[in-house]
Amino acid sequence: MSDGSPRNGGDLLVEVLRALDVDAAFGVVSVHNLPLVDALTHQLRWVPTRSEAAAVNAADGYARVRGTPGCAVTSTGTGAANAAGALVEALTAASPVLHVTGQIPSEYLGCGRGVIHETRNQLGMLQACSVWAATVEADASGAFTAAARRLGRHPRGPVSLEWPVDLQYGEPASFEAGENGAASSSPSSPEVPGPDEGALDRAAELVAAAERPLVWAGGGAVGASTQVDDLLRRTGAGLFTSNAGRGVLPETDARVIGNFAASAAGAELLDHADLLISVGTHFRSNETRSYRLAVPQIHIQIDVDPAAVGRVYPADIGIVGDACVVLDALGQRLVGGATAAQPSWTAAIAAARDHCRAQLSRDIGPYSEICAIMASTLSDEAPRVRDITIPNSSWGNRLLPIIDSASNVVPRGGGIGQAVGMSIGTAVARPDEPTMVMIGDGGLAPQIGELATLAQENLPVTVVVFDDGGYGVLRNTQDQHLGRRSGVDLLAPDLASVASAFDLGYCDATTPHDFARAFEAAMNAGSPQLIRVDCETLGPMPTPFVPPVEMPSADR
Repeated sequence: MSDGSPRNGGDLLVEVLRALDVDAAFGVVSVHNLPLVDALTHQLRWVPTRSEAAAVNAADGYARVRGTPGCAVTSTGTGAANAAGALVEALTAASPVLHVTGQIPSEYLGCGRGVIHETRNQLGMLQACSVWAATVEADASGAFTAAARRLGRHPRGPVSLEWPVDLQYGEPASFEAGENGAASSSPSSPEVPGPDEGALDRAAELVAAAERPLVWAGGGAVGASTQVDDLLRRTGAGLFTSNAGRGVLPETDARVIGNFAASAAGAELLDHADLLISVGTHFRSNETRSYRLAVPQIHIQIDVDPAAVGRVYPADIGIVGDACVVLDALGQRLVGGATAAQPSWTAAIAAARDHCRAQLSRDIGPYSEICAIMASTLSDEAPRVRDITIPNSSWGNRLLPIIDSASNVVPRGGGIGQAVGMSIGTAVARPDEPTMVMIGDGGLAPQIGELATLAQENLPVTVVVFDDGGYGVLRNTQDQHLGRRSGVDLLAPDLASVASAFDLGYCDATTPHDFARAFEAAMNAGSPQLIRVDCETLGPMPTPFVPPVEMPSADR
């Protein structure tokens, strides 16, 4: 340490984060992590969230926007358990989060004495919601070397270390990043094998013969923008994306239909296609009409996970490997080879793209103006953090343009109430761009305390709350499927008073004109702001949004 005190675990954690190019950590201080928080506060940037869940959400948002791992530090027992739901979200999103949680003194581990903050099988809980988890023992440096390396390997996701507090105070060995960097290799995660040459040859033959090809890119294609662009150029294909794959190519590109595969026009285009190349997508239920969406008979599936091939839709050819490597190899086989794509197919792709957007704009009525205002005000790089709320699920996930894939931040597991925490991390990761949060009144409630974090850190985050007095998605679902309502109406606080209590800028918006003035001013303020959109006054969507979930009929 700089003051001449002996090194301890906090200094080791700082060394690890610097090796990973991480300049901030998020968390809640505790008696079981004091050395860690002390070192982070004085040597890097410590952002004190109000809950452990928000700490992991913030680290997750930081990782997605910055392109490096994020770091969350929590307490043990209940504190670690509070982080579990957010770890599940990072796991679903394959987000590289280093989660370091305290643990009771090592001499009492497993004794069941009821030591303060003790919980049964904490490591088992962490293993269930992380891609890798371990207990730090005598060799703390070795544990962090393994954790750091595991962060960079497939399958990606959060890694967790529980660290007995007595060992945090000991003097650890220096962190060894290894010859090829901290995240270069891990014995628990083997190298992704190179793609099968025979499968590539057969795939190239099918691609060259296709007259009406389509590509469907998921989160596994993020980072392969150049290769996806080259594939579309060589084949004349149009591009669907999953929600996670948005921004692989800018959604202003005429070849990008976007996250509209399950729309009427998208389904019709799929019906007419003669080849589908899917790249790193899970074909989630809400994006495939609960797996009823038909895809072309010929399907080439590219995924880093062998288990994903054919899991949802049969694959004529499955190619296992990193998207960049596989698409590069496929592109080399298409060099000089004329594809059979029909010129009329380009027009069909453009027509489907336009129809999807026009129909959705009609379906959402006055909210189409809200979307247009957001699109015209936000820069391409401004993070768009979107909670699971009706405006996001109906149009934020589709119509609000994504140009830069790193700006597309949304809970991919579908859990509400995580966006404010995520915005803390995105704002720290990208401080020169204002962050926008779309959230509902129901989603704001679980993390309303994190408004204090935004205020304390003076982060340039504008939280847009779409207030419809409850859980609107579930309300619509019950109205359509059950004919009665249960548990969906909520008493919401006076948000003007909430904003005043946290010293946030505030505005109520009841019309698109109100919203335009408020949103532009808020995004230029350089400080945390809260805008309430009065959904009741603004009016309902002409077509109520009901999620594509299967429910039995109310007529029983």
